[in-house]
Amino acid sequence: MAFDGITKSLFSRLLNKKVISIGTKYFATNDLETEYVGLINLTKTMLVEVEPATINSQSIFENLEREIDQRDLPKNRKFIEIKPADNSINEFALLSNIIMGSDRYLYIELFKPNRIIESFADIITEANGKIIEKSHSELVSHMPSKKEAIRIAIDLIKMGMNNNCNVRGSVGMTGAASIERAIEMNNEIGQVSGVAFTKLGGEYGVIFEEKPTDKMVHLTPAEIDNFMYIDAKDSTGFIAKYGKDKLIEIMNDINEYIATESNGKIEGYRIGGDDLIINFANKEIALKTALDCAWYALNNNLNLRIGIGKSRREAGENAHLTDSIKIHDDTPVIVFDIANGKYAYYIPTPFTRSALEFLENKKLMIAGVFIFVFLATLIGWNTQNIWIGFAAMIIAVLFASITN
Repeated sequence: MAFDGITKSLFSRLLNKKVISIGTKYFATNDLETEYVGLINLTKTMLVEVEPATINSQSIFENLEREIDQRDLPKNRKFIEIKPADNSINEFALLSNIIMGSDRYLYIELFKPNRIIESFADIITEANGKIIEKSHSELVSHMPSKKEAIRIAIDLIKMGMNNNCNVRGSVGMTGAASIERAIEMNNEIGQVSGVAFTKLGGEYGVIFEEKPTDKMVHLTPAEIDNFMYIDAKDSTGFIAKYGKDKLIEIMNDINEYIATESNGKIEGYRIGGDDLIINFANKEIALKTALDCAWYALNNNLNLRIGIGKSRREAGENAHLTDSIKIHDDTPVIVFDIANGKYAYYIPTPFTRSALEFLENKKLMIAGVFIFVFLATLIGWNTQNIWIGFAAMIIAVLFASITN
């Protein structure tokens, strides 16, 4: 852990930006996760803080209000904080969303059995949800996204309370997680209608202490578009070294992958060009696709600048921010927004990756050499024999050469 901290601190100084993680310690549980964790660790992909986000309950609730369809958010709703969010970006949660996607499980509990549960199941199915389990007072469903799960939960709460039945809803990455979240909310507020969810490491709820009114919150919902701008770095230099046909081949492969595998809507690309603009249904798919494209191009010696944003302009601006995120040579970089901050995935050069591999594999030897040289220098200084320290350094260099 101490070594990881030193390495992140070193690269934070080299990049002049805070490095949150180098590679990942995310525990993979399936083949897809294993593939992405392996690629992140192989390429030593770093999560970098470009502009820090300010995360608090107020900003989280304001963001939720903007995202949820305002027709389904009564004015007499009340927000509660069960567990505060960390004022930092959780690398594991971000990676989990990228790999696993934006789909979520919704758990619904009636505090007393009621036949209205059948109507709840129909509403969920109409909203493209899938019923996993159902009883007289509970159901677990698989929803397309967290936002849709919360929106539907509020609809069901309104319907339940209008039929004198309090309803608990909760959203989680798995069915078990959503049930656990419901239990935690019950312990916190009792049998009050509401829906629990997580956001940036914290746990929150939208509750209704009385029947939802017909008066709705009047805000403009946030744009749901997620644009990605891809541009080849130093395409002129790449063409001079590998030829125009090679660049066209790589960009065409990326174009085809996005169109067929990621469900992205390509808006700006011409054969022979070195850039393109894509619109995605959600940010998680955009980030996953960005990593796929960056790694593929890198494997063919092409570095990409990639920006993700809510508009074409924002995506382009984020892409151009990548030029300032480097140590010396150009490398693939992806810049995107989280909350009200900006973050990046930075893929270091082959030389930097080799250096990191060496440091990781030889850290015990490096620590031993450092202690040996330090003690020898200390002894030499105290005994007026400075040559002892120089001799120790020469021995350490010879030892390192022999062991390699």
